[in-house]
Amino acid sequence: MDDQMDDQLAQPQGCPRLVLDPTGRGRDAESAELFARGPATPVDILGVQAWAVADPELLEELTRDPRVSKDGPQHWPAFDEVVPNWPLALWVTSRNMFTAHGAEHRRLRRLVGSAFSTRQVTALGERIEELTAALLDRIAANEPGTAVDLREHLAYPLPIQVIGHLLGLPDELRNRFRHHVDRVFSTVLSPEEAAANAAAFYAMLDELIAAKREQPKDDMTSLLIAARDTETDGSALTEEELRDTLLLIISAGYETTVNLIDNAIALLLTHPEQLALVKTGKASWDDVVEEALRRDAPVAHLPLRYAVQDIELPGGVTIRQGEAILASYAAAGRHPVRYGQDGHVFDVTRPVKDHLAFGHGPHFCLGAPLARLEARTALRALFERFPHLALLPGTELEPVDSLISNGHRTLPVLLDGHTAR
Repeated sequence: MDDQMDDQLAQPQGCPRLVLDPTGRGRDAESAELFARGPATPVDILGVQAWAVADPELLEELTRDPRVSKDGPQHWPAFDEVVPNWPLALWVTSRNMFTAHGAEHRRLRRLVGSAFSTRQVTALGERIEELTAALLDRIAANEPGTAVDLREHLAYPLPIQVIGHLLGLPDELRNRFRHHVDRVFSTVLSPEEAAANAAAFYAMLDELIAAKREQPKDDMTSLLIAARDTETDGSALTEEELRDTLLLIISAGYETTVNLIDNAIALLLTHPEQLALVKTGKASWDDVVEEALRRDAPVAHLPLRYAVQDIELPGGVTIRQGEAILASYAAAGRHPVRYGQDGHVFDVTRPVKDHLAFGHGPHFCLGAPLARLEARTALRALFERFPHLALLPGTELEPVDSLISNGHRTLPVLLDGHTAR
């Protein structure tokens, strides 16, 4: 951000701001700092200032408070000046249920909600089993003793194939979408690189929409287009909302699930005593999924929300009207106010199962049941197929370059636990 914009986005109420690490490497230290600073604290997100909220009690209150909006153009005075120069502009400019507020949010959510109903997700179970088995067959074809990257060969392709099946994405588009989604979640791009990526992403969405208009099929994309083209009562998606809704479903539909599967595998391999509890029936795969979500939320920080009016917080702090709010889910999942001093510990028998990894309130993630089903299916099948699975010796797991996405660059393993070639 230039100096003028930095002046206009002055530190809220004089508190020293915490500059968030765009590479994700300082996440544990940042979480500790957020705990120490209280329920909410000023932070810098690539030059933009906001109130980071890591206290799960307060975060639950704010995410369901009608005085907190996700509509930047309407409720963020800095919107017009921030957007042209901010690498994360797409997170606040897209027009879909993620960035909508009130009645508009309810309308947009209703149009896509049926695709993620319990019945629809359950119906995908057999397909997910088949896709998982096929991926594990390919993994098993590696020579014994060969290191395999499970993020690349399981955690990535399964959610991509599932969301591709749901939306009817042609095979040739799936990897191209993946490239652009990865860059949407990256926080090390320049504003120019991020803008170019957004333009390329939208071009692909236009290509998909045109193809489905020409040859509609029984998939969610075709159904959304049909509603867009036939509804006349004003409730259907606009063309902009259609593009941005597809952008949201494709992006959120697999990035968080990739990280969930990746993190859960890594946690089990680095905590073999926890894996033993599952193998001996003392804990379930559901327990693993929920504890992995709590301990390592797939989304670390989620931009942005905005105060519609002044909001007084405990301790005499006030979030002023128009100031931005950042949901810090990774820190909230380990916060001592709810999980005690051992919140950083991975414990599949932990009695407190609740967490905020999928959000809370009106914007709770519609895809949460699907993500849970994919993760549960993948984990069970993986460890049944490869009971001696082990992390590649000497591996230091590195985070992806993002303050938003919370996963690893790679997850190298040995399928049989033997020495790598």
